[in-house]
Amino acid sequence: MEYKALWHPKTKKASDSQMQQFLNFIHNKYGLPENNYQALHQWSVENPDKFWGEFWKYSNILHSEGYTSVVDDYKKMPGANWFEGARLNYAENLLQRRDDKTAIIFWGESQIKRKISFRQLYNEVEKTAAGLRKLGVIKGDRVAGFMPNMPEAIIGMLATSSIGAIWSSSSPDFGIKGVLDRFIQIKPKVVFAADGYFFKGKKIDSQENLLGILDQLPSVEKVILVDYINNMQLDKFANAITYEELAKSAKQALTFEQLPFDHPLYIMYSSGTTGLPKSIVHSAGGTLIQHLKELRLHCDLTKKDIHFYFTTCGWMMWNWFVSSLAVGATIVCYDGNPFYPDSDALLKMADELEITIFGTSAKYITMLESEGLIPKNISGFPNLKAILSTGSPLSGENFEYVYREWKKDVQLSSIAGGTDIVSCFVLGNPILPVYNGEIQCRGLGMDVDSFDDLGNGITEEKGELVCKKAFPSMPVYFWNDENNQKYHDAYFDTYPNIWHHGDYILISGHGGVTMHGRSDATLNPGGVRIGTAEIYRVVESIEEINDSVVIGQQYENDERVILFVKMNQGYEFNDDIQKIIRSIIRSSCSPRHVPAIILETPDIPYTINGKKVEVAVKKTIHGQDVKNKDALSNPESLDYFKNRL
Repeated sequence: MEYKALWHPKTKKASDSQMQQFLNFIHNKYGLPENNYQALHQWSVENPDKFWGEFWKYSNILHSEGYTSVVDDYKKMPGANWFEGARLNYAENLLQRRDDKTAIIFWGESQIKRKISFRQLYNEVEKTAAGLRKLGVIKGDRVAGFMPNMPEAIIGMLATSSIGAIWSSSSPDFGIKGVLDRFIQIKPKVVFAADGYFFKGKKIDSQENLLGILDQLPSVEKVILVDYINNMQLDKFANAITYEELAKSAKQALTFEQLPFDHPLYIMYSSGTTGLPKSIVHSAGGTLIQHLKELRLHCDLTKKDIHFYFTTCGWMMWNWFVSSLAVGATIVCYDGNPFYPDSDALLKMADELEITIFGTSAKYITMLESEGLIPKNISGFPNLKAILSTGSPLSGENFEYVYREWKKDVQLSSIAGGTDIVSCFVLGNPILPVYNGEIQCRGLGMDVDSFDDLGNGITEEKGELVCKKAFPSMPVYFWNDENNQKYHDAYFDTYPNIWHHGDYILISGHGGVTMHGRSDATLNPGGVRIGTAEIYRVVESIEEINDSVVIGQQYENDERVILFVKMNQGYEFNDDIQKIIRSIIRSSCSPRHVPAIILETPDIPYTINGKKVEVAVKKTIHGQDVKNKDALSNPESLDYFKNRL
């Protein structure tokens, strides 16, 4: 296979990068080949205890007690114990810088612009943590955020983690059912919520949805309301106070609880393909050390950088980029539509704020090109050193567009991982070239391989993404998962003791990685993973609908959601029922869940055991062979999906 290099790092920039410095250190200490990333990666996965131990020291993680061992058994998945004996606090590491440099820049579209210094951030977290303690929040309690991507969400998270409580968040554009499917499982004691958010210049009030959520969430003792769109209606809530009231309610110096490395930090949510979204618990130590490795080594993030990622609080990229504060970098939070008031809104923002690392998605880059935008006509972006993209794979056309129309001397880093690991399996590298359509490398310490159907490692052909050894940011456990059964079934059913991620990848001979989409039924429109069960629970509650099946179809360098419905007897499939379906999905789940196309089908394939077979439908739609038809109770039903799109 021929690989076309689009970018090579400049010698001085590469030699000054933290990746090169770390490589030099390991070369000198352990005798690895000089200037050879593949050798460093191989050493890191063959010697996880040495690699993670060396990076712990290199990254200067704040801790009150050191560890007795790096890992007890890196071949044990799940269940490997990392950095036993260590005591630390995630929030303390993110708040170690306390000067007047800007920590957070916030834009609420074109309507609201704010800056918060590191000193101010520390003070706000101090007051908020004191207020939470006065409310009775203690270690292990759950605090939930129903918030836009704004500073108060970060402050709430840091105050929560300083106490040792657990933070979980959802974007306010999720409907009542979508939020409840998540929060009802974890029973939060306190909820942070804004009065609304901005979208295309409009104020979207989210308080009615909040009332609907609270009505079915009896565990909540107090709601903290943030006045964002200037429409706060405190009198509607029986147990709410304002964010300002919380901050004034108690005065107490900020205390960072010193906790074990594997103490829970976040609860995040799987796509919910086979039921309610799985509640994935991530540790403070694992999240911190993994993020520091990726931000410092793979992104070359320093305290001089200004890091932007377009994300919501319901996507793991929010958790990821917020960790930039631990490096002492400035982060840029944006709430709203990325193309408002004009298609070049984020580009102009990047130029004005002198953003050095710009995080986005393949869909955004595709939209820029389709709009005919030429970023280099807006600015030369002299400060921009890296463009990051995740969610869905970047196409070769995306790569070429960036280097032709945006900036020639920039590291275009496609990255991939997921909520499951709150980090990346494969990502960028400041000392390696960028090849068209390819992710630069596998992450240090991540023993990623591509397996064929027999479980053999393969290169230069598509296979299943697996990880063969444990790593610190693996989930600690799933919430309410007796005997870790759901956890085991999610990742270790296919290959015993090896993490199976559900992505098709190709690993090249030079170590780059090409993504080929999901290998399971999870939907992935615009890079947002959506579980089919989330849609089924809504659609199949509609009186007219008897059954349904939903799949993702590869379309225009992205994935679009296609819904097939089987009508109940006596009802007709028409435009009116399509409008009803779209409206209910939008209000109960989110706009991202709404199918691009809805079609009727007389039958839907099931296994003999009664399991709906989305993967078989997806393969049929894409013109691929469906194996194991004998396992279907009605294999003839697949004929209805041939040549439909």
